[in-house]
Amino acid sequence: MKTSINYLPEQKRDDLRRIVECVLEVLPDCEMIILYGSYARNTYVDYDQRIEYGIRTCFMSDDILVVTSTRFQRYIINHISSKATDNYYKGKNRYASTTVQFIDESIDDLNKAIDKNRYFYTDIKREGIMLYNSGRYKLARRRKLNYREIKELAEEYYNDRFERANDFLRNAMYDKNDERYKICSFHLHQACENYYNSIILTFTLYSPKEHSLITLSGRAKTHSLESSEAFPRDTEEEKRLFDLLQDAYVQARYNLHFRVTKEDIEALIPKVDNVARRESRCMRQNKDRFDEIPLNRHLYNPIQPVFEDTVSLLDLVQWKLMGNKRRRVYLTFFY
Repeated sequence: MKTSINYLPEQKRDDLRRIVECVLEVLPDCEMIILYGSYARNTYVDYDQRIEYGIRTCFMSDDILVVTSTRFQRYIINHISSKATDNYYKGKNRYASTTVQFIDESIDDLNKAIDKNRYFYTDIKREGIMLYNSGRYKLARRRKLNYREIKELAEEYYNDRFERANDFLRNAMYDKNDERYKICSFHLHQACENYYNSIILTFTLYSPKEHSLITLSGRAKTHSLESSEAFPRDTEEEKRLFDLLQDAYVQARYNLHFRVTKEDIEALIPKVDNVARRESRCMRQNKDRFDEIPLNRHLYNPIQPVFEDTVSLLDLVQWKLMGNKRRRVYLTFFY
C-alpha cells in the first residue's frame, strides 16, 4: 500500500498528520489509519463548494479508515471517533474545514473482507494511503474465490440491493399518497438505481459509486437485455420522464423550483415497477448460473403462492394504502 502524501498541498498534509495524532490520542488499540477516497486517488479539488439551486453544498471530505486490534461495540467506537473529531476541529472553523469521515474495522474483519474480495475494501487497499501503521499486523491478500463463495457473495449483494430498492419504492408510494411528489421522485430514482445495481453486483461482484441512471442502465444491459427494455426512451415523453427521474437525484433535494406533478409520478411508478419486475425475472432465468441460488426470499414476487405470479411489490403497497392512512405492515413483504 502507498504511504506517501507528498503530492498533497502542505496544509492538507498537516491536516492529515493532525488527524492521525487525534486518533492515536483517544484510541490506543489503533493499528492502522488509512486515507481513501478522492484525496488518496489524487482526484480531489481544493475546495469543492457549490451553490446549487440557492443551497450551499460542500463535497469535500477526508475519508479515513481506522483499523483496530479489538472489535468494539458500535456505540463505543462512535464515541471514540467523535472525541477524535472534536479534538481535530479545536481552533478551526468547523464549517469551513474539510469534513472528516471515519469508518472503523477490526483487523480480523478487514482481512476477512479483503480475502473474500469485497470490493469496497479491496479498493481501499489498492488505492488507499497508509497514514499510520503499528507494524503488528499485515493486510491480507485478496484471493480467487471458489464457486460456492462467488454464489454466496452474489446472493448477498442481490438481496441487499434489491431489498433496499424495494424500501425506496415503498417510500415513494407513501409519498405519492401524501401528495409529496418532489421527494417521491427522489425515492423513485433511488429505487431504480438500486434495482440496476442489484443486477450489476450480482454478475460482477463490483459496483463503483455511481448515481447516473444512464450509466447504470448501460452497465446492467451488459448482463440483462431486459434492463434496456424496462424503461424505454423512444418517444419525446419517455425521454422527458427518464430525464426527470435522472435529475431528481439532486434537484428534488436542492432545487426549490424543481417541479414534479402528480401525472409525472403516476407515469414514473409503473416504469420503475417494470424495472424491478424485469430485474427479478432476469435473476430467475439465470439462477442456474449461480448453482440455483435460493433467491425466492427477495424475489419481486415475495409472498407466493398466496398471490398470483404477476403480483408485484407495487400491488402490495397499493393494497395496504387506504385513503391517507399509512399502514406499514413490513412482515407481509419479506419473510
